[in-house]
Amino acid sequence: MTYVPKDFSVERWTRSSRLAVLGGVLLLALFATAPVWMGAGAVDRMTALFIYVILAAMWNALAGYGGLVSVGQQVFFGLGAYFTVRLADAGLNPFVSLVVAAFITALLSIPLSFFMLRLKGGEFAIGMWVVTEIVHLLVNLDQLIQGETGTSLISLNVYDSQTRRATIYWMALVAMAGLLGLLFAVLRSRAGAAIQAIRDNEDAAMSVGVKVMATKRLLFVLAAFGVAVAGGLWLATATTFQPKTYFSIQWTAYMIFMVLVGGIGKFEGAILGAVLFFVIETYFGNLGVWYLIGLGATAVLFSLYLPSGLWGAIEQRSDVRLLPVGYRLKLPANLVKQEDR
Repeated sequence: MTYVPKDFSVERWTRSSRLAVLGGVLLLALFATAPVWMGAGAVDRMTALFIYVILAAMWNALAGYGGLVSVGQQVFFGLGAYFTVRLADAGLNPFVSLVVAAFITALLSIPLSFFMLRLKGGEFAIGMWVVTEIVHLLVNLDQLIQGETGTSLISLNVYDSQTRRATIYWMALVAMAGLLGLLFAVLRSRAGAAIQAIRDNEDAAMSVGVKVMATKRLLFVLAAFGVAVAGGLWLATATTFQPKTYFSIQWTAYMIFMVLVGGIGKFEGAILGAVLFFVIETYFGNLGVWYLIGLGATAVLFSLYLPSGLWGAIEQRSDVRLLPVGYRLKLPANLVKQEDR
C-alpha cells in the first residue's frame, strides 16, 4: 500500500506569519512613541533590549543558519565602540560616528574573513577568540584609550540628557528593525538557501554550484556589521569605553545564551531568547556572580533537555511559524489511498 497526496502545495507565508508581521509593524510604531510616555529608566532598559535582539539575531544568523560557531564576536562589538570613540574625538558628530564606525568594522571584517573562513568547526571558534585578544591588545596601545583606563564619549555631553536618551533609543529601534528586516530578506533569498545548504553539507553545496566562500563571507560581514552597531549603541548609552569591558567574552556568552534558550536556527528563537534574557537580567542581574552561575546552568539544561530551544518546542507542538525563512510542503488533510499494481 502507498499513500499518494491528492493535491499538495508549497507554502511560505501563512495566515499566522502575515498577522505576525502586521503585529510587528504595529509594535514598532508603538515603540517609536515610547520616549514621549515612558520614564527615563524604562527608555534606557528598552534600548538595552533592542541591542540584545540585534546581538542574538546576528549570532543566530552566523551559527544557527551558517554553521559558523564563533566565540569571538565580541571583537566586532568592541571595534564598533572603539571606532565610535575615535571618530567622535576627530570631530565627527557622535551619532554619525556610531554609524560610520559600524561600516568601518564591516570593511575590516572582509580581509579578516579571507583567513578565518578557511577554518572550520572548533578551529574557527577558537580562531575568532584569538583575533579578539589580539585586537584588544592593539586597542590598548592607542594613547587616546590609555590602556585599560579607557576614555569617554564626551562629545555626547553637548546634548541634554533627554535629547540624548531619546535619540539613542530611536537609533537602537531603527537599527534593530532595519537589521532584522535585512537579515530576514537575505535568509529568504537564494543566498539564504545557499547559506543553509553550506551549513548542512558544504561539499554537497559546492557540488551543485554554490559559491561557498563568497556566501560565507556575506554572512560573516553582515554579522560583523550588526554586532558593531550594537557595540556603538551600547557605548552611547554607557558613554564610557574600557577595552576589557567591550572586548570581554561575556558578550558572546550572552549571545550564545539567548540563541540556545530561544532556539538556534529559528528566526523567532533569537528574538524570544533576547526577550527572556532581558527579563532575567532585569529581575536577577543584581545578584552578581549567582546571576552568571544561573545563566550558565540554564544554558546547560536547555542544551541537554530542550536542544531546539523554547521556540523550537513551540513550533514542533503547535506548527506555528511566524517568520518563516524557508518553504514547506503542505499536504492535504485527507490522503488518497491507492493500491500498488
